[in-house]
Amino acid sequence: MNLREQAQNRRGEQDSQAFVHGGSKAYCAGSPVQPSRPLSSASVNPADRWLAKKLLQHLGHPAMRIKLWDGRTVLPESGQSLGTVHFRDRGALYQTLLNPELKWGDLYSDGRVDVEGDLPGLLDEVYRGLQRGQRWGWLEWLNGALSNRAIKNTLHRAADNIHHHYDIGNDFYRLWLDGAAMQYTCAYYPEPGMELEAAQVAKMRHVCRKLQLKPGEKVVEAGCGWGGFALYMAQNYDVRVSAYNISREQVKYARERVRAEGLADRVEYVLDDYRNVSGDFDVFVSIGMLEHVGPHHYPVLGQVIERGLKPGGRGLIHSIGRNRQRPINAWIERRIFPGAYPPTLREMMSIFESGELSVLDVENLRLHYARTLDAWLQRFEAHTDEVRAMMDERFVRCWRLYLAGSRAAFTAGQLQLFQVLFAKEHDNALPWSRAHVYTDA
Repeated sequence: MNLREQAQNRRGEQDSQAFVHGGSKAYCAGSPVQPSRPLSSASVNPADRWLAKKLLQHLGHPAMRIKLWDGRTVLPESGQSLGTVHFRDRGALYQTLLNPELKWGDLYSDGRVDVEGDLPGLLDEVYRGLQRGQRWGWLEWLNGALSNRAIKNTLHRAADNIHHHYDIGNDFYRLWLDGAAMQYTCAYYPEPGMELEAAQVAKMRHVCRKLQLKPGEKVVEAGCGWGGFALYMAQNYDVRVSAYNISREQVKYARERVRAEGLADRVEYVLDDYRNVSGDFDVFVSIGMLEHVGPHHYPVLGQVIERGLKPGGRGLIHSIGRNRQRPINAWIERRIFPGAYPPTLREMMSIFESGELSVLDVENLRLHYARTLDAWLQRFEAHTDEVRAMMDERFVRCWRLYLAGSRAAFTAGQLQLFQVLFAKEHDNALPWSRAHVYTDA
């Protein structure tokens, strides 16, 4: 164990104690919202109803009702509804109006706002409605200024951000991911009706085929999660893998599993940042890490890849993205994924331009991620009693909203899932077609 790992482990032990004593609020809630004096018995006045109607107008008249704290309901323009958003006090309505992107998630987590009906479907309606809704001028600008913050993922900040999300407990993630492999990225569903486990294996096979892995090659994986993909590559393609990750809990889990599988001679899990990747390698792959890097650091990532990638080498980056440049949802960035940013393809190109790398192929698996999130949400809901016992009710509501909202963002086209294949710019030993991706060798 090197000095960096020793320091990280010492800090990890301290943080784990803080988690035990501090509970889930440190990981989901941030600064807890202080509920105002209950107003459920307060009468609704004309201004309250007018503001509720304006909220529906701002959201593009989605197919949803708004129920106010005295039980009165504001109906959608079309008369049709997928569900009801219930504001339990006047303060919840006003806070939503002033800062919806950040405050609504906190209010839902606190139970001051409830959703009656199909939560993912209703959120899909909201995302689609926002694209056609009425702009609010200076109020919208103020909301953005209050909600969003600069993403600066320095070495220290990146480690803290990853700890916030991934080190909350392997037992928690094991409840709703795909068993021992613990794949926490978009699955691939080439056949309708596939189970989550099969779709995650299909994703790994799909990536390996794109990379055309050959026995004996050296692979560097940046951001390896719980280590399942590195194991898959070693077991099925006879390659050697150095997998980098800055989540202590994930690396610990991965090292235990690789020893149990008897593959420690071919797979090494390195507790370190992608910026410290060293040595030469034939293949670079990153599945679900770029979202945590931040565009400011893309040129550095490109230089790391170019520096180590051998002639004839190739790579693939798999990342959540956007069609147009904008920050991630402010509530998710503050409460769930601090430091996260989904790039556009144009922003991703700075990785390859700075590293003198050629993009060979781009695939968008947006709807595959929506289906993956459907499976995760169903499994999460099946285990809410266990999650509540581990954490608390606020944590359950927080993560339910995160999973449902993420699913809606993909179905509504707010988020994309890009796989970008690349190689050295002077490499001419390239496949003439995509046949190898879809045909068994």
